[in-house]
Amino acid sequence: MKRIISILILLISFPTIAQKSPYYPLANQWEHRSPSLFQIDSTKIKEAISFAIKHESNLPKNLWLSQSIQYGKEPFSDPIGPMADRGPAAGLIIYKGYIIAEWGNPSSVEMTHSVTKSMVSSVVGLAHDKGLIRSLNDKVYTYLPPIEIANSESISANQNPIAKTSFIYPFETEHNRKITWDHLLRQTSDWEGVLWGKPDWADRPSDKSEEWTTRKRFEPGSVYKYNDTRVNALALAATVVWRKPLPEVLRENILNPIGASNTWAWTGYKNAWIVLDGKMIQSVSGGGHFGGGMFINAYDMGRFGLLTQRKGNWNGKQIISEDWIRNATTPTPANMGYGFMNYFLNTDRKLYPSASASAYAHIGNGTNAIYVDAENELVAVVRWIEDKSMDGFIKIMLSALPQKK
Repeated sequence: MKRIISILILLISFPTIAQKSPYYPLANQWEHRSPSLFQIDSTKIKEAISFAIKHESNLPKNLWLSQSIQYGKEPFSDPIGPMADRGPAAGLIIYKGYIIAEWGNPSSVEMTHSVTKSMVSSVVGLAHDKGLIRSLNDKVYTYLPPIEIANSESISANQNPIAKTSFIYPFETEHNRKITWDHLLRQTSDWEGVLWGKPDWADRPSDKSEEWTTRKRFEPGSVYKYNDTRVNALALAATVVWRKPLPEVLRENILNPIGASNTWAWTGYKNAWIVLDGKMIQSVSGGGHFGGGMFINAYDMGRFGLLTQRKGNWNGKQIISEDWIRNATTPTPANMGYGFMNYFLNTDRKLYPSASASAYAHIGNGTNAIYVDAENELVAVVRWIEDKSMDGFIKIMLSALPQKK
């Protein structure tokens, strides 16, 4: 009996790693650990970092110029939201919640482009969790009142062809009335119209200009098309459902609870102002295609990636429901490599051949990426790397991990 008691005392006094609670970083305090403490090959980690730095994007650090190079040939492509120059390549590698490596300047607050879309889908997820959206299969138009535009410039730019008033009705065409929340989240809505002066057809247009305004619409849910104007339509709808600015929703419900800094900003376009309950509110953008979106540092991106890797739970508190994360990482029938925006899935290992099929990433132009790998308890923030080089970085990083028995 004494021997059994002694063993129990030892087990209580010296719990194994498996018995310890998962580590979550406190606000303003994120513990660093040497890779060797986890039997991770430090040399390989250094090699991965060198690879990321060597394969930095060759686009200009002046993002106005970079945007012009990438999208300048598109009609109506001029930025109407804020932009800022970027710094050099930067990032973090997070293992079991601890930072085991970093490079560049992870504290630098910079545009993260379409990683912003994952913030949009997250605040929609919160609305669904709270019952503000009853079902993702509901038609979006049934949730929206007439939307009052705050200035005459926006009225002329967004005037609805079937309602010449001071309001806009972004989901009131015959086609748009078919669109559900799920269609918008999966970028399969084929939403039609003009929002904030940007026509849907002008974003990544086809090479058949004669069909830009006349083509037949695809049935919602049937065809995937990456399109920032449609993402902005979702952001607008979510703003109206919450009846408050989305950055406020994000700060109060997600980023503050996970200990993010106060240095980030989520911005919209200069003409994207509406009036709700007598208050002027900016409807923020879902990316940097036309300027705007999230300006954020790598540490805060890493916290968000860790939150999604741990299925929406942060130190025992369910910030985003596990069901939502499960839905967000469920492949879209029209594009099996895409979940809810911007969860890019590794289904069939097409995105990152070197990673497991369960891995995914929040990806924005630049390339900005938050790589999430629950199987390996790994999150990596990689900023300003060539898109085609991301798998090479992942391959080296994964080769550093201890071999599973």
